[in-house]
Amino acid sequence: MKQTFEDIVAEVKKCGKKTVSVSVAQDSAVLEAVQEAKRQGIADAILVGDEEKIRAVAASIGMDLDGYEIVHEPDDVQASLKAVKLAHDGRADMYMKGLIDTKNFLKSVLDKEVGLRTGGVLSHVAVFEVPGIDRLLFLTDVAFMTYPTLEDKVHIINNTVPVCKACGVDVPKVAPLAAVEVVNPKMPVTVEAAELAKMCEEGQITGCVVDGPLSLDLAIDPEAAKHKGATDRKIQGDADVLLFPDIHAGNQVYKAMVHMIPGVKNGCILTGTKVPVILTSRSDTFATKVNSIALAAVVAEELKKGK
Repeated sequence: MKQTFEDIVAEVKKCGKKTVSVSVAQDSAVLEAVQEAKRQGIADAILVGDEEKIRAVAASIGMDLDGYEIVHEPDDVQASLKAVKLAHDGRADMYMKGLIDTKNFLKSVLDKEVGLRTGGVLSHVAVFEVPGIDRLLFLTDVAFMTYPTLEDKVHIINNTVPVCKACGVDVPKVAPLAAVEVVNPKMPVTVEAAELAKMCEEGQITGCVVDGPLSLDLAIDPEAAKHKGATDRKIQGDADVLLFPDIHAGNQVYKAMVHMIPGVKNGCILTGTKVPVILTSRSDTFATKVNSIALAAVVAEELKKGK
C-alpha cells in the first residue's frame, strides 16, 4: 500500500506528540505551520526569539499563544543558540529555522558546545508523494552538499536509510543516478555509482539495496526498465531513494517536481544531526512546512530506537 504524508502524520500520533524548538520564531509562515502542527497533534513548540515580535506576528495571523512556551531573546544569534540547546539537551525532539539567515542557523546546528553534531556528514533529504507513483520518493542531496565525493555519498545513504525506515520503508532501494545506466570511465559519476553498489554487496553499506549507475527513467519507471531490458537489475523502476551526483541535478529535479507536478506533496529535513533539523525555504508552501515538521517527528522517533 502506498505510503502518504497522511500515514506519516498517523504514525506520529502513535508515538506521541513531539516538541519542536524554533529559532527566531517571529516569522508568520513558520508560526502558521507550527500552529497547524499543534492542531493536528504532530508537535508542540518552544518559540525562541523576541517575545514582543513573536506576539505581534501571532496576533497578525490570529494565533493564540496560550500553551506555547516562549523563550525571550532579542538577539538572533543568541536566540538560535538557545533554541538549538533545547534540542541538544533533549527538551526538544527537533529544531526548526525561523526568521534567521541560513548561515547563522547552520552555525548553531554545528556549534561545538550546544549544537547537534554527531561527528558525521550532514545531508538533506526531500520526501515526495507524487500522484501516479505508488510509493514515496526520497531525493538526496538537493540542497546542502554541493559536490559529494564517494565517501560523502556513503554518508548520505547512511543518513537517508533511517528516514526511509521512519516512513515505513524497511529496506529502501537506493539508485545512484547518472545520465546513463552503464559504467563509462569518462563519466566519473557512473564509476562511483558502481562502486556504491559493490560496497553494498560487500556489506560496507547496510540496511538498503544499492544499484547503480541508473538513469532517472530506469530508476522510477517500471515500463522504461522493461523497455530497456533491465531484467537483471536489482532496481527496475522501483527505486525509493534517488541519490543525485551533485546539487545542480538534485535541486533542478526537486524544483521541477514542486513547480510542475500538480498535486505533489513534499517535506524536507537536514539529517546526520543529533535530532532532525527543519530547514525550509521562505518559498516553501505552508503544506511543505507542516509536512516537514511531521517528517521530522517520525524521524526523531526512529533515531530514538537506534540509541
